[in-house]
Amino acid sequence: MERTMTQTPPMDEELRLALPDLTRAERQLASHILSNYPVAALGSITTLSQAAGVSSPTVVRLVQKLGYKGYPDFQRSLRGQVEAMLVSPLVKQARAAAAPEGHVLTRFAGAVMENLQATLAQIDPAEFDAAAVLLADPSRRIFAMGGRITHAIADYFVTLMKVIRPEVVQMSDMSNAWPPALLDMKPGDVLLIFDIRRYENAVVQVAEVAREQGAEIVLVTDRWVSPAAAHASHVLPCHIEAPSAWDSNVTLMVLVEALLAAVQGLTWEVTETRMKRLEELYTRTRLFRRYR
Repeated sequence: MERTMTQTPPMDEELRLALPDLTRAERQLASHILSNYPVAALGSITTLSQAAGVSSPTVVRLVQKLGYKGYPDFQRSLRGQVEAMLVSPLVKQARAAAAPEGHVLTRFAGAVMENLQATLAQIDPAEFDAAAVLLADPSRRIFAMGGRITHAIADYFVTLMKVIRPEVVQMSDMSNAWPPALLDMKPGDVLLIFDIRRYENAVVQVAEVAREQGAEIVLVTDRWVSPAAAHASHVLPCHIEAPSAWDSNVTLMVLVEALLAAVQGLTWEVTETRMKRLEELYTRTRLFRRYR
């Protein structure tokens, strides 16, 4: 059944729901699109089919099963969704102002709870575990970076990860500091990237160069997936919509804290010793106020 203009659920959700009813080749194609969403499906049908290792007719059959007349129709809908997800904060605020009545605290909390539930449903536990194992590996150095807003989350991650294990580096939010950091990045090192809409070109460039140098990239992104995913070994997508001019980073923070807990569990023998020594240093320097 062909869809109408108003029938436009998120494309990634459509693909996931359709997976059980697809042929082997169609599932291979759908998995490729989801792993590189939405970038993979924005090119030509030939480029997509070759990248996914399937035939062009397979692409046509898949999009028709999703209810589109053909690949051009599928792309038009996808481009419309991409444009909608990249809207400016001013447009987001206008939409938020038109939301149903109710106190903003209640509406915002409701949106955050929905984001958490959707994020937990979307992230593959095996993918999460694999990322945690990489971050816990003592033979690998850890680098972390974010964009204009998510840089603060990278900072939080690094602050706590330095307690858990050694060899953790935060890449500066100044792009002119990235080349020296990349210079020291070796094969097997891990680069944790935070990148949500509107995706930053410089972040994607760093991901590309880091992968060329043999680094393993873990990408924490939104559900539409940053173009940096093309270079990532592991992708952890989060839901971030909120009734505000800005997207919510709550799910990213929850994911970071879950990763920290997972790595701490994998490295506890080392982490416990480090934490005890750190507490001794805090006491010696009288950093924290003592209550009697």
